[in-house]
Amino acid sequence: MTTHRSDEGLRPRTAPGRPTPSVLPPSLRASLGPLAALATLMVVLLGVLYAGHGRPGAVDTWIQPAVDGVRPPWRRVALAIDFLAEPAGAAILVVAAVTGCLLRRRPRAAVLVVVGTGLAVGATKLLKPLVGRTIHGEHLSYPSGHTAFLTALALMVALLTAGRLGLGRTAGTVLVLAAALVAGAAMGWAQVALGAHYPTDVLGGWGTALAVVPATAWLVDRTADAGRRERR
Repeated sequence: MTTHRSDEGLRPRTAPGRPTPSVLPPSLRASLGPLAALATLMVVLLGVLYAGHGRPGAVDTWIQPAVDGVRPPWRRVALAIDFLAEPAGAAILVVAAVTGCLLRRRPRAAVLVVVGTGLAVGATKLLKPLVGRTIHGEHLSYPSGHTAFLTALALMVALLTAGRLGLGRTAGTVLVLAAALVAGAAMGWAQVALGAHYPTDVLGGWGTALAVVPATAWLVDRTADAGRRERR
């Protein structure tokens, strides 16, 4: 008696050419899109409100005295956090993140780390001369590039973690927002404590990262998927 085995039984469990996981989990697309739009609106509104200003606003006046001018040992903590977004510190973090992604065979994630952080910081550099807000006389301050960098990196790690764990919309969104808040608050505190930025500059940097990273992740996925379809 002849037995027939189905084609399904002959296929390997992991087919060759299987696409790498998306960096923007499908479960989060519906929630992060509106959040990115709101963050963009906030960045624009704050930029218009403080355009050309060289002094703290009402919100800054309320928050800044409680944070600005910290003394040791907290000043050393602030300097350590600030270093994470300085060129040397940022390079170390990006190289470590990219290396981890490549070791786990996540090339899309590695691309997202480089492009996402670059675009977030680049956006702040483009906005600063357009807004023209200054601190300490002539230093352009809005939005905070340091805050944008660390927030963007934390957002990307959270996105990859949510996808890895298969989190749903609610849990994944909470994780992403929590990571953004923690990173943004830490770097924001350091920037205000060291007198480098007004609190609203920090808020603008945080919003810039929240606006840029989801869009960048979507673009990385679309580009990678299109390239894979062409190769097939």
